[in-house]
Amino acid sequence: MANPWFESIAVAQQRAKRRLPKSVYGALIAGAEAGLTKDDNVAAFSELGLRPITAGQSAERSMETEVMGQHLSMPVIISPTGVQAVHPDGEVAVARAAVARGIPMGLSSFSSKPMDEVMATGAATFFQIYWAGDRDSMVARMERAKVAGAVGMILTLDWSFVHSRDWGSPAIPESIGLKTMIKHGPEAIVKPRWLINWLKSGGIPQLGAPNFRVSSNDPVPGFFDAYGTWMGTPPPSWADVAWLRAQWDGHFMVKGINRADEARKAVDAGASAISVSTHGGNNLDGTPAPIRCLPEVVAAVGDQIEVVMDSGIRRGSDVVKALALGAKAVMIGRAYLWGLAANGQAGVENVLDVLRMGIDSNLMGMGKSSISELSPDDLVIPDGFSPPVRD
Repeated sequence: MANPWFESIAVAQQRAKRRLPKSVYGALIAGAEAGLTKDDNVAAFSELGLRPITAGQSAERSMETEVMGQHLSMPVIISPTGVQAVHPDGEVAVARAAVARGIPMGLSSFSSKPMDEVMATGAATFFQIYWAGDRDSMVARMERAKVAGAVGMILTLDWSFVHSRDWGSPAIPESIGLKTMIKHGPEAIVKPRWLINWLKSGGIPQLGAPNFRVSSNDPVPGFFDAYGTWMGTPPPSWADVAWLRAQWDGHFMVKGINRADEARKAVDAGASAISVSTHGGNNLDGTPAPIRCLPEVVAAVGDQIEVVMDSGIRRGSDVVKALALGAKAVMIGRAYLWGLAANGQAGVENVLDVLRMGIDSNLMGMGKSSISELSPDDLVIPDGFSPPVRD
């Protein structure tokens, strides 16, 4: 039997592609329109150089930090993702991996596993919510999350309902029935390990959104039913954001900030953290990669609020570069989903171990004893790397 351990996230992606049905893997890749932002999210990191030292390196390196009141053994947070059908254990496996590696996780409103089941693992969980439905339903979802044990809230705003992709979108069914099984059967048959895993679990992917329910007694809405509710809800104003934040008495992150002016508005709305994000390149195509926008946001509000970033993290050096530019931590999405697809909970732990080892080796090479010592001076930043600042 082949060694299930993988040495890089790129290898995890390769294994996920081999294991998953085409439409499921396509949903993980996603992106929008021409994929400019999706590609730049990753490519931008390669434009930043590192400034190493060759002697006087620290024998011990610390990468512990705190975000949203939670201790992190390393500056990495599991980002909430609404991808379905990757693995039968889904977000429960991800939560167990997060516990095992000492980091918190975000849980999506569109996740496949109920919040109670996920939080029963003991994972420090930030529940992610969209501005979807009426105010009463949003408050009810937040209350359900609180009762289940959520330690923070993430409001995701970086989504513009762009549905076209130049390479084509995966065929995702509304539900799994006989007609759907006949149509997608050939995809599953040629991926026997994926199919066997699901059959052993006692079922097939249901494509529901249990955490979108207002009450745990309500029937589970279909993924596209929930998506339609979200799509049909008028987008929020900053006054709406401030109102929603006031409904939660704990830590509250606004996700999707890329500009100084909006970062200040998030502070004014009462957010305790913001994430510089492009929703993994799934939002407005042509938006600069978050690592490019990070310095502007940190300069504007970094002394008032915790700033994290996501989109494009593939290795430990990416994490180090983000921290050097002022992020408190990073959030990962596709990387852990590839690990989940490749080897379940152990695959997610493998991804986290790859990142941890990469962070540690970079700290050593740069002569740092702690992530708190990182600064822009540790990077080689080309002219024009970040967009011009516009207040």
